[in-house]
Amino acid sequence: MIDIGLVLQTDPPASTLVDRMVRAEGLGFSHGWTFDSHLLWQEPFVLYGSVLERTSRLIVGPMVTNPATRDPSVLASMFATLDATYGPRTICGMGRGDSALRTQGRPPTTLHRMESATHLIRGLTAGRTLDVDGTALSLPWVEPGSAPVPVWMAGYGPKALALAGRCADGFVLQLADPFLVRWTCEAVRSAARDAGRDPGEITMCVAAPAYVTDGSDADLRHARDQVRWFGGMVGNHVADLVERYGPGSGAPAELTDYIAGRQGYDYRHHGRAGNASTDFVPDAVVDRFCLLGPVSAQRERLDELAGLGIDQFAVYAMHDAIDPTMEAYGAALTG
Repeated sequence: MIDIGLVLQTDPPASTLVDRMVRAEGLGFSHGWTFDSHLLWQEPFVLYGSVLERTSRLIVGPMVTNPATRDPSVLASMFATLDATYGPRTICGMGRGDSALRTQGRPPTTLHRMESATHLIRGLTAGRTLDVDGTALSLPWVEPGSAPVPVWMAGYGPKALALAGRCADGFVLQLADPFLVRWTCEAVRSAARDAGRDPGEITMCVAAPAYVTDGSDADLRHARDQVRWFGGMVGNHVADLVERYGPGSGAPAELTDYIAGRQGYDYRHHGRAGNASTDFVPDAVVDRFCLLGPVSAQRERLDELAGLGIDQFAVYAMHDAIDPTMEAYGAALTG
């Protein structure tokens, strides 16, 4: 079975998140991720130390942060401090920024800034001195030759996928549709080969909501309504692609066509069940993008993803059955 990570929002009380992350390690989860949107949720970097203090194996980090609201040198220092204190158990998920920037009335940052941030974070956390616009930057308390913090990039469009292939340690795709997983991962691997890299060195991660049902139609309808928000969240990124590149964005119609009925988005309900901004998302997209149904059906999808070379499935647990979902995946991991 592929690695399983857990993704939580940093809703108060913080103790609940920490307790769930500790429980996740006991259940066999490999990674504990959080959203990073400082106006919508509590500050994640304040909480990572508490999680690391109470765990011994769990790898923690944001899914995802961005180099616009977070200065990359500050990110490097925070990751290096956590690793120096608790051992090398942090990871940096990196994206252009959606809700973290949109809630400030700012657009997502550029791919160029993401690339620069990736090199800076890895270099500083490895104890190297880097020249940034004529200024030498370093973290003098980090031992030279230290293991750099891995940076995994999230993205959908052809240019973002090419960037991930060129320079990321891992790739994060925020949806679990096997057709789109195949298309995106092939694009990342192709870009890696073109850059002279071994595609096998890039960790492939699929992140999406999972909701275990009893197999009934009524429970499936409820599950869909609990995770429909995810199609809206993905739709924000897809809308950016279409706006930037037009219908010829290079992305498959399976990714872009469903946003035709999108009428804007209210970030006050971002990542929440019942978000009215996501009413345009049809059931078929929910079923493709998420893992819904009995454990047996979800095992089949996970096996299919593993067959596509996916190394980790990160469970977005943002619904009314967080603990039962954790328990079900824990049973699958240990059984």
